[in-house]
Amino acid sequence: MKIRLGISFSTTNFQNYLRWFDPEVHAGKVELVELKANFSTLSDFESCDGFVLSGGCDIDTALYHGTPEYPHKPEEFETERDHFEASIYLHAKNHQKPLLGICRGMQLVQVVEGGKLIQDLGETANLIHKKAGNTDRKHQIQVSEGSLLAAISQKSTGEVNSAHHQAIDPKQLGENLFISAWSTDSQSPEALEYQNKENQAFMLCVQWHPERMEEKEQNPFSENIKQSFLASIIHSR
Repeated sequence: MKIRLGISFSTTNFQNYLRWFDPEVHAGKVELVELKANFSTLSDFESCDGFVLSGGCDIDTALYHGTPEYPHKPEEFETERDHFEASIYLHAKNHQKPLLGICRGMQLVQVVEGGKLIQDLGETANLIHKKAGNTDRKHQIQVSEGSLLAAISQKSTGEVNSAHHQAIDPKQLGENLFISAWSTDSQSPEALEYQNKENQAFMLCVQWHPERMEEKEQNPFSENIKQSFLASIIHSR
């Protein structure tokens, strides 16, 4: 029986998420479901076995009482998408369905759980993390010992990509969230998972983009995450 995997729609590089799961789709193991604000319904959520929250535009500052004006603020927020993806996350959490958050998806989970964001990393850290034109940055991460991410990757350090100018505020973490990886250069949070995992489904968020890494099939911070996520869906059904 195929896994039905719901992926939240992004106007930015959405095809990369579909291509990431292509091998499993062609093997008949996975069916991908595009979830989009104002089009998808509760029945679409209920039909999915797991969820991916994709990357994209900054989250509306009103959702976390952020400063209205800040460097690199987008011309427009996607507030409907914010609320829609919050409902995806809460559905997954309340129904114990596995969820993977990527970049913006990680920040959304932080906000829904009552945490805050660093609205702009500043000039120095942006040179490490903010996308340079159409090119992702690359940097090293340190994985927290004993974390879910450490168990998945079987690595304590590694290289990942990034394309963001915002970050999780480690001083104001959301409820029951734990930072499971840090950037070694900027000391920015790079991954989130639940602190107390009892009675919780798989939930991992990463600030990088595993779906578009170079040599992602060989990188444990892409391939291991994907395979562990899919295995968790199978085990949870």
